[in-house]
Amino acid sequence: MKQEPLKIPQATSKRLPLYYRFIQNFSNAGKKRVSSQELSEAMKIDSATIRRDFSHFGALGKKGYGYEVQHLLEFFRQTLDQDEETNVALIGVGSLGTAFLKYNFHKNHNTRIVVAFDTSATEDGTMMSNIPVFEPTKLEEKIQQYGIELVILTVPSRAAQEVTDRLIKTSVKGILNFTPVRLTVPDSIRIHTIDLSVELQTLIYSIKKDEETFTLRS
Repeated sequence: MKQEPLKIPQATSKRLPLYYRFIQNFSNAGKKRVSSQELSEAMKIDSATIRRDFSHFGALGKKGYGYEVQHLLEFFRQTLDQDEETNVALIGVGSLGTAFLKYNFHKNHNTRIVVAFDTSATEDGTMMSNIPVFEPTKLEEKIQQYGIELVILTVPSRAAQEVTDRLIKTSVKGILNFTPVRLTVPDSIRIHTIDLSVELQTLIYSIKKDEETFTLRS
């Protein structure tokens, strides 16, 4: 009988890369064992949340003993496929897109931008931060050539859905969307939207609520 895949809450899934990063820090510091409380203090996440997250994956540690750092490191490396590199395409090389190209992800992660697309590119392609940038007309051709499954989308809002409609017909399985547009895609494609203006407004609201709470307590 085929085993059903684990159903991990989305909030937990978003924290997995953070766990991996902080566990790497403990490993680099020579730490052999770590408790949920130590992770909590380092990550600023409630220890009960950490234990609940870890419980979705079975017995990763022992009560009263904690977690073996190397065991956790290997577990999250495999869970996050850290040993397998993923090629990423960037679509839209404006201010934000240029910052992504300069940073690139392979320095610290298993993902790397290998190709980009922008209307400013020349017919034969342009090199930016050692990454080839092509005209949008070559989108489908180059996505196939580079074996792209993940895309970072930083195009103007008016072009977001049009570009996405083209991506739907390719091998792309995931889109990290930095436009404020709520994109329409089939169930076969995952989308994570990061709207910077909404994130800032949420932060401002949280700050004001904290100030109100502090004033009431004073």
